This record gives sequence, C-alpha cells and structure tokens, in this order.
Amino acid sequence: MIEELGIRDLGVIAEATLPLGAGFTAVTGETGAGKTMVVTALGLLLGARSDAGAVRSGAKQAWVEGRWLVADEGPIAERVADTGGEIEAGELLLGRSVSSEGRSRAVVGGRSAPVGVLADLGDELVVVHGQADQQRLRSAVAQREALDRFAGPTLAATLDEYRAVYEAWRADATELTRLRDDHEARAREAEALRADLDAIEAADPQPGEDVELSERADRLSNLEELRIEAAQARALLSADEVVDDAPDAVTLVEAARRHLDRVVAHDAGLAPIAEILTNAGFLLADAAAELAGYLTGLDADGARELEIVQERRALLGSLIRRHGGELDEVLAFRRDGGLRLVELDGDDDRITVLEAAVDSAAAEVDRLATRITEQRTEAAARLAEAVTHELAALAMPDAVLTVSVEPGAEPSVHGRDQVAILLSPHPGAEPRSVSRGASGGELSRVMLAIEVVIAGTDPVPTFVFDEVDAGVGGAAAIEIGRRLARLAERSQVIVVTHLAQVAAFASNHLSVVKGTDGAVTASSVKQLVGAEREAEMARLLSGLADSESGLAHARELLEIASERAA
Repeated sequence: MIEELGIRDLGVIAEATLPLGAGFTAVTGETGAGKTMVVTALGLLLGARSDAGAVRSGAKQAWVEGRWLVADEGPIAERVADTGGEIEAGELLLGRSVSSEGRSRAVVGGRSAPVGVLADLGDELVVVHGQADQQRLRSAVAQREALDRFAGPTLAATLDEYRAVYEAWRADATELTRLRDDHEARAREAEALRADLDAIEAADPQPGEDVELSERADRLSNLEELRIEAAQARALLSADEVVDDAPDAVTLVEAARRHLDRVVAHDAGLAPIAEILTNAGFLLADAAAELAGYLTGLDADGARELEIVQERRALLGSLIRRHGGELDEVLAFRRDGGLRLVELDGDDDRITVLEAAVDSAAAEVDRLATRITEQRTEAAARLAEAVTHELAALAMPDAVLTVSVEPGAEPSVHGRDQVAILLSPHPGAEPRSVSRGASGGELSRVMLAIEVVIAGTDPVPTFVFDEVDAGVGGAAAIEIGRRLARLAERSQVIVVTHLAQVAAFASNHLSVVKGTDGAVTASSVKQLVGAEREAEMARLLSGLADSESGLAHARELLEIASERAA
C-alpha cells in the first residue's frame, strides 16, 4: 500500500505531503483547489504519460514521490531488483519528475529507471478508477475483462492454454494461406532460381578467381615486352657472351672483391667489405639464374592462353553483372539461392504438413474455447448474483444485474465469447447493456459494486477512485461510502470526492486547501481531525464551514457513518 505521497509544483499544488496508510482515505477540497492533482500524481508514479502543462506556473519541474510498503520478496521485488533499485526494510520509493519542457524522469528504489518500469509496477500495486474508467465500463472489452478477473485463476489458466494454441493455429493458418495464394509465383521463382543456379554451377566460379584472371590477362597481353626486358636484365647481370668487352654485373663485383683480397691482409677493416661483395656476387648470380628460369618458362603460345583467359573472364563477367557487381555476390547467391530453392521445392510437403497442423489446432482451439465459455458462463451467474446484492445495498434495491455470455462464430485471442453486462434498474424494465441504458450515477454504482465483488476473488493492494460518486447523492451516496469502507477492509482505498456522505466513512480525511497571495494560487494538503473535519464536512454539505446547522448535520453524518461502518 501507499504509505505517503509527496507532491511539489504539480498543477496548483506548490508542495504537499499526503499521509495515506491503510484503510479508507478521502480527499476533499473546494472546486479548483487541485483535488484531481492527487490522482494525477499517482498516475505519474504509475507510469502515466507526462504533460508539461501540469507543471505549476513559474516552476521548472514538477516532482512526485511515493513511499510504498511492499514485500521484500515476490514479483515487485524482482522487478525493482532488475532495475538496480532496492527495497529497504519493506519500503519502496518511487519518484517521477516532469520538466516544463516536457522531459520526464523516473526513479525506482533509488535508481533511475525507464518510465515503463513504473507502469509494470503499477499493474501490481494499484487500480485507478476515474470518470473515464467508469465510461470505459460501457465497452465490451472492459465488461469481458471484469468477468475474467472475477472468474479467477481457473479461467486464467484455461485462457493461457487457449492463447498458446490460438497463436500457433493463427501462425500456421497464415503461412498456409500465403503458400496457397503464392503457389504459382513461388513455382515461377523456383524455376528461375534453378536456371540461375545451373548457370553458376556450370561456370563453377572460385573465390578470388576474377582477380587472378585479371592478373593473368595483364601478363599475357604484355608477354613480348616481358621477354625483352627480362633478357636484357639477365644479360647485364651475367652475360653468356661478352659484347664489346662490356663486363656484366657479376664480373664487376667479382673483380672488386679480388682487388680487396690483395690488400685485406694489410688492413682488417676491409674484411667486412670484402664479405659484402662476396655475398653480393652470390645474390647477383642467383638473380641471373632466376631470370634465366623465368625466360625459359614464358609461354610459348601466349596468344592462345590469353584467348582462353578472356573467354573465362567474359563468362564470369556475365554472372557478376546479373547478380550484383562482385564475384563474392555471385558466390553468396549460389549459397543462399540453394537454401531458398530447397524451401521452394518443399512447398507441397509443407502445405500438407500445415494442413494437418491447422486442422488439429483448430479442433483444440474449439475445445478450449468451449471450456472458456463454460467457465465464463458459470462465473457470470455468480458475478451477477453478487453484484445485484451489492446494488441493493447501494440504494438500488430493485436493480437486477445480468452478465450475458454468448459464443460467437469466430474465435479471437480472448476466446469467442461476447460478454455484456446488462442492467434492469427496476421491476418490469427490460435488461439493457450498461453501455447504453445506465445513467452516470447508476454506472458509478455498478462499477463500485463490481470492484467490491471482484476484490473478494482478485484482491488488489490499492484502489484509487476519482469522483466515483458522480451523479449520486442522498442515501445512495451514503451507501457508496459504506461500500468503500467495506472495500477498505481488504485493500487500501483512496477516494477523491465532493460528497460529505462518502467522506464521512473515511478513516483518514485529507483536504486540499487553496491559498493565494493575490497573484499566484498555491494549494497544500491538510489532514483533518476533530473540529476541522466537522467544518470541512459542513462545507461539503452546505457550502458554509461555520454554519451551525451545517456543523450539526456534519456531526450527525459522522456518527451515522461510524455506526454503519461498524
């Protein structure tokens, strides 16, 4: 439950601390004082969308902080730990800031966290009902969800099993439809793909082959120049015949070495130089031998080999142009295309397998949907009876609530049932869906009655009601207050109200007080007890906090609430 809520610079509230705690807390205040900012603050802590317009005029940012009492172990503790936050001595701190520029930041257990984490935690901690949520009860989706919550874990387990089968069935059915619809196109794709792969396989390109062929073509195109230049280089290194007494490089180096050998005995410093010349002679001789071998190995019929290389390059070029501009892409096409062809060629077998799977899953979907309908129908009768009993206690003694469960033809992820909550407000009235036939006051009481009943099977730690008493007054308001007090026996209940009949049943009464310095309005929150509470009750009843008759009426109402709550 929420132990304490802190608000700063949100709407008209400059700074306020709301002591909440267990039981029933009523929040009252004059119109425009900022009562709804309490619900807004809680919404921000529960991951609601932020609005820069909610930041108090002149402030840079609004800040909301809540102190929750939670278990040290369980889903909430695990989610907090996932964010790096901590729960200390059973207390969890949640914070949310909203800047005037619209930026928002969340804090969970002392650590910054995505705002989505607050929403996840909120699903476990609080159920918020505002006037928009009351209107939402008019939707078929909300009516089905209410029934499913009441039905409890038995239906939830069946729904989980059903959804797993349903999703598998829909996935297989979608694939089967796609394969059938695209069968001809996929057959044409397979035929074209097979032709392309056959052409590639016939050519059998190898990685890097295009580069190697380019280098060979360049060599073969310049064969004669290579032969002439290599022969001249070899002649300069080591000539077989001396031309015009011109010595070759090997001869010159050898002559130089011999000159040094004659005098090396007189100066040891020449020995290393002589050794270098010796090694140079060996290297030059080796180079001359390599050139001789190179000349011997030059192609005799270079023109024919060049023709063969160019033909191969042309073949690879056509494949490269068709499949992407690089040889690597041709090789990738051969690899991936082969896998795709296996898939396409297996269409007929896949269709056969899918047909069997879809038929089997459809039968299972039908079986589980039937079980869901049976469980909903049984729960609907119990929910209708319990809510009807609650409505009698909410000043609707002749009202009868019916929950209709009608199976539809087509299954959905939620089953195939159409759920409708019907209300007959008085004897002889035809039951009509609350989506069309219920007034605002009736809808408020129906929603509260449903929550009171569901809380017995699906308890929620905290309920927040904003204007749950809209359109209600008199005896009906007193019974709403009584029922909220009853709900507070099992859950924490926080109610924003404008009715004294409701606030009278609260165990904790907070008032949002509006103040002004003549230029800026700033509200705060005050906990009311004793005479201050009586004065606020009198104001709610008559508009006058110091009216003697109003105060007398307030005291009487508080006494009645105390007796009826007991």
